[in-house]
Amino acid sequence: MNRRAFLRTLAGGVLAAPLAAQLTAEAQQSGKGYRIGVLETTSPALNAANLDAFRRGLRELGYIEGHNFTIEYRTADGRPERFPGLAAELVRLKVDVIVTRGTPAVMAAKNATGTIPVVMAASADPVLPGVVSSLARPSGNVTGLSAMVVQVSGKRLELIREVVPGLSRVAALFNMSNPNDALQWKEMESAAPSLRLQLQLLDVRKPGDFAGAFDAAVKQRAGALVVGIDALTWANHRPIVDLAAKHRLPAMYAGREFVEAGGLIAYGVSYPHLYHRAASFVDKILKGAKPGDLPIEQPTKFELVVNLKTAKALGLTIPPSLLQRADQVIE
Repeated sequence: MNRRAFLRTLAGGVLAAPLAAQLTAEAQQSGKGYRIGVLETTSPALNAANLDAFRRGLRELGYIEGHNFTIEYRTADGRPERFPGLAAELVRLKVDVIVTRGTPAVMAAKNATGTIPVVMAASADPVLPGVVSSLARPSGNVTGLSAMVVQVSGKRLELIREVVPGLSRVAALFNMSNPNDALQWKEMESAAPSLRLQLQLLDVRKPGDFAGAFDAAVKQRAGALVVGIDALTWANHRPIVDLAAKHRLPAMYAGREFVEAGGLIAYGVSYPHLYHRAASFVDKILKGAKPGDLPIEQPTKFELVVNLKTAKALGLTIPPSLLQRADQVIE
């Protein structure tokens, strides 16, 4: 390259950045910035850690909120029956992509549109309920990440047995109207005999069911509780933790949020990590990739979180071997 050509190239590069910024601003002013629909279980305040991780992922990929993208956030506030209406609202807004979590929300988005891409920030097992055709080739307009909550249900049962000495009966709090909660329950039923545990199903469909479910667990002398993960339990994680404390019932959860709210122990994926990864799916789609061509990503790491303060209140001593395996210990 001769000197004159080099200077022309250099000048072009210097001018490219401000020109790009100007075009981005013009795009936003004219309504052409990307609109990302977020269909969620809980409010932005309760979902702050996940939402922050998603925004951070987008920033790392060069997206600036308020300049080249905006977020349209819609929450069902723990009422899954609201998802279809909220999904339809996002479709009417003509968002460029819908980011969501959990089977009921994903199904609502999929049923609302066959053209707008849908990115699952987390889903139990998208193949079994028919959300996607396969993990390798999802097809259709849905892709994203699996939280594998069904596959680790037996592991949660094993861990709570390790925490509670002489445990023989475990209550399981599930919303059986959610297909993936039913699958979690089935997985636990398969694991229980080898662990010499009896199970008691507590089927909850609305917040008003929680108090009666805990009363039933105590009446049947359950020695511990395993809480399924879905829109209902996630949105009401604080009341569930409070009821477990009130009834002095050791409980195993699927997310660290429960333990940070005072729950005893949790085992599962890091949801902020999944949301951070979801940003890369959004980026690829906005750059032209078809969601059906993007393989579903499965987690490779699960985290164990223990609350020693809660263990002490319940009169439990967490085995040293389990503490050594914990990713976080809250004291």
